Amino acid sequence: MTQHSTHGDVLQPEEHEKNQLIQQRFGVVAKDYVSSAVHAQGPDLPWLVEAAALTGTEVVVDLATGAGHAAYALAPFAREVIAIDFTVPMLEASAKRAQELHITNIRFVEGDAHSLPLADQSVDVLACRLAAHHFTDIAQAVREWARVLKPGGKLLLIDSIGAEDPALEKFVNQIEVLRDPSHVRNHSISEWLELLKAAGIAARHERTWGIHMDVPTWTQRQRTPAQNVERILQLFSTATAEARAHLNIEQANDGIYTFDLPAALITGTRA
Repeated sequence: MTQHSTHGDVLQPEEHEKNQLIQQRFGVVAKDYVSSAVHAQGPDLPWLVEAAALTGTEVVVDLATGAGHAAYALAPFAREVIAIDFTVPMLEASAKRAQELHITNIRFVEGDAHSLPLADQSVDVLACRLAAHHFTDIAQAVREWARVLKPGGKLLLIDSIGAEDPALEKFVNQIEVLRDPSHVRNHSISEWLELLKAAGIAARHERTWGIHMDVPTWTQRQRTPAQNVERILQLFSTATAEARAHLNIEQANDGIYTFDLPAALITGTRA
């Protein structure tokens, strides 16, 4: 789930640094994301297909495709899926997996979420799954969605979400950055709706659920340094009652912490 960079002609130093970090981290773990149960099997994939309501004539974009799981799910119902990602090893791993699945109508394209390599009003459906929390300039990314969607075109957004409560939002984003320094921010549902409205996309929140995680699997997938894992465990062990309830934090008899990362499906229509 990778995608970053510029929102204008000049790349800011901090964005350049973030880009390098993302490409480095996700390039190394590309194969892990192909086999990740969270990404390959989540209940949100059928919900995504249902919300897309494809007829077989549509050009669909899977933005920040990562290991390609949303593209694989949507491809059987679309004319073409353009799977875009910023990290070349991710594209290579997902293209290989598409061949193994005998899916022939996905085109894999290297591209930046903030400056999409697509013509204005050229896309019928744009999907972005479990990736937007990596975008450095979320407002610019959303403007790009509006630019490439046809009038009446459909947006399908799935992402981990921030809490409306500032203290809970700070806690969740803290553990996310400890686990993966390329994480930027989980946005709340209210923030998403405002961002989309400002870009000319009429959006609505369809559903919310928890992505069940255990700390060892969650951190190993990103090769999280041991000291950061220890800090995450410390934060879990000292979490407030509100944070424990928000993330459904539990500790099993073997000492392993599990939690449910809040996620949401938001759909929209380009005005």
